[in-house]
Amino acid sequence: MFFVFNKQKIIAYGVTLLTVIFLFVVATKIDGSKKAVETYSENTRLLPVYQVKTEEKKVAFTMNCAWNADDIDSILETLKNNDVKITFFVVGSWVDKYPEAVKKMSEAGHEIANHSDNHEHVNNLSYEENVLEIENANKKIENITKASNKIYRPPYGEYNNTVIKAANDKGYIPIQWSADTLDYTGITGEEMWNRIENKIEPGAIILSHNGTKHTADSLDMLIKNIKQKGYEIVPVSELIYKENYKIDINGTQIKN
Repeated sequence: MFFVFNKQKIIAYGVTLLTVIFLFVVATKIDGSKKAVETYSENTRLLPVYQVKTEEKKVAFTMNCAWNADDIDSILETLKNNDVKITFFVVGSWVDKYPEAVKKMSEAGHEIANHSDNHEHVNNLSYEENVLEIENANKKIENITKASNKIYRPPYGEYNNTVIKAANDKGYIPIQWSADTLDYTGITGEEMWNRIENKIEPGAIILSHNGTKHTADSLDMLIKNIKQKGYEIVPVSELIYKENYKIDINGTQIKN
C-alpha cells in the first residue's frame, strides 16, 4: 500500500512537472515569435518602384538630366516626331543652369520629375537632408513648369530606408527602373537595344540619360523598336498606381 501511494504521488508530481515545462516552452516560443515579428518589421527594407504589374502593353521611358543640355533640342524633336511623351528626371542644379531646357520639355507635354537638388550620394545623408534635397528641387521645377509632380528618383540609383521614408513622408513615390540602356557608358544604340530588348514587358520602366555620346542619335531607333513590339510608351505617372498598391520584394508595384 505504501508503495502504491508513493507511486501515485510520483506520477502526479511528474505530470505537474511536465505541464510546467510544456507551458514554459510554449510561452518561450510565443515570445520568440513575437520578437521575430517585431525584428522583421523594424528591419524590413523599403523599396522604390522598379516596374509595374499590369496586363496593358505599356512601358515608361525615363531620362535623367544631370549633366549638360546640348542634346535637348534634338531629343525633343525626336520625341515629337514619334508622338511620344516621356518622363525627364531633372536635378535641381541642372534646372538652375538650364531653365529654358526645362521650359521647352514641359511645354512639349513631357513629365518633369524630381531627381534631387544636388545629385548627392543620398545614402550618406540624414532624413532631414534627404527631405531638403527633394523639396528644394521640387520648388525649382514648379517655379518653371507651374505643375506639381510627386515622383522622385534618387541619384545613382542609391536608396536606403531613410531615403525612401523621406520621399514617402512628403508624398512622393520613389522610382527606380527595370531596363537600363547603360547609355552613359558611351555604347552605341544597337548595344543599348541589345541590353533592353528582352526586358521590354508590360509595366517596364526604362532608364536613359541626356548628355551622353549616343542617346540623342539612338532615341529614334529605340522608340521605333519598342513600338514595333506592340508597346505604348508613356510617362511614369501614367504607368504607376498612385494609391491602393503594394510593392513586392522585387520592387514590382502591384494594385491591391
